Amino acid sequence: MEAAEKRVDQNRVINCDVVIVGCGVAGLYAALNLPPALRVVLLSKQDVATCDSMLAQGGICVLPDASDYDAFFEDTLRAGHYENRLESVDLMIRASRSIIEDLARRGVRFARRADGGLDYTREGAHSRPRIVYHEDVTGEEITTHLLACARALPHATILEHACMTDLLEGFDERGRRVCRGVAATAPDGSTLNLVAGATLLATGGIGGLYEYSTNYPCLTGDGCRVAAAHGALLEHMDYVQIHPTTLWTAQSGRAFLISESARGEGAVLLNDAGERFCDELQPRDVVSAAIRAQMERTGAAHVWLSFEHVPRDVVTGHFTHIRARCLEEGYDILAEPIPVVPAQHYFMGGVHVNADSETTLPHLFAAGETCCNGVHGKNRLASNSLLESLVFAQRAADKIMRDRFAADTAAQLAQAARAATMTSYERGDAR
Repeated sequence: MEAAEKRVDQNRVINCDVVIVGCGVAGLYAALNLPPALRVVLLSKQDVATCDSMLAQGGICVLPDASDYDAFFEDTLRAGHYENRLESVDLMIRASRSIIEDLARRGVRFARRADGGLDYTREGAHSRPRIVYHEDVTGEEITTHLLACARALPHATILEHACMTDLLEGFDERGRRVCRGVAATAPDGSTLNLVAGATLLATGGIGGLYEYSTNYPCLTGDGCRVAAAHGALLEHMDYVQIHPTTLWTAQSGRAFLISESARGEGAVLLNDAGERFCDELQPRDVVSAAIRAQMERTGAAHVWLSFEHVPRDVVTGHFTHIRARCLEEGYDILAEPIPVVPAQHYFMGGVHVNADSETTLPHLFAAGETCCNGVHGKNRLASNSLLESLVFAQRAADKIMRDRFAADTAAQLAQAARAATMTSYERGDAR
């Protein structure tokens, strides 16, 4: 890595096949699905650990069996107020099983039943358990493994503390205005130009623009800003999700999320009088509105979340990290309710993309929270975000590969695709 960065500083220009802006699950998984024949450069605005994918607690949705397809589809649409793009929802659900199997092959650990099968949990607005998880740090488990796999790729380079500032433009053989890469600021403050045949924006959401958010402060909508400046279409920029339950504190800084799976496992919301005031398993916007109404009625700064009805072994086994963080704030969820308040959490709008994650600017792609592919509609169903990011990052990588090797035969394309999906262990790469 140090050697690569030194070369970058000396040359000021990097020529590559694909530049990916963002090292969350969308950026990493796209890199892992590109064939070794393509040189890939990934940019991380800060260190690679500072991305929202690391923060996802609850889990990742998957189709447990074919009989759940209609219910999974309906739950996603109902949460999204039926403003979802149907084709995108269908693509996501149908790809979910193969995505989970691929993650497991790459070493990601999911909770298992005694018979070795996947264990499923449930969150608000889900009509049945269909969420696989790893304790209450699913995002960290997935992102850490994908990052290790990406670091092992011989054809990929990760540049940390490299901040995209703009897109580069050019013209293709037909005279169309196209994206030709990105301009960025290097760790020493100098400018880098990364010239690439394809560019993927995976820059995350907009939470850093809010006073109270579960996001890292560095998530400031960079992908949307630069895409809009170059005429790319944006969509539903007002669709911002407020999470019902973050740990209330008088301290400033990023809000700590109390996973929706806590309510899925039986935790209940209480007002200052100790009374329940809503159905905790309604979609997030409905529960958030109920909490806000309760706070306005009583003048309280927060409401309470009680784990009294959650089995003790579930708290100690499933919510280990949440309990530890609450203990740091002086609350033991096994013994008392904790103060919670809604906060900005997720962005459903963003750079408009089609089913292959292409924006309206040729050669520019977007995946993850920075894009709008229509899966989430007006309001995201819990635990659909990691799955949506992975599915459409994979589709972006596939389209980039097909465009790059358009003149190749179907057999050559199939061989490249197989090479892209092989794990580094299967290829025998040195660790």
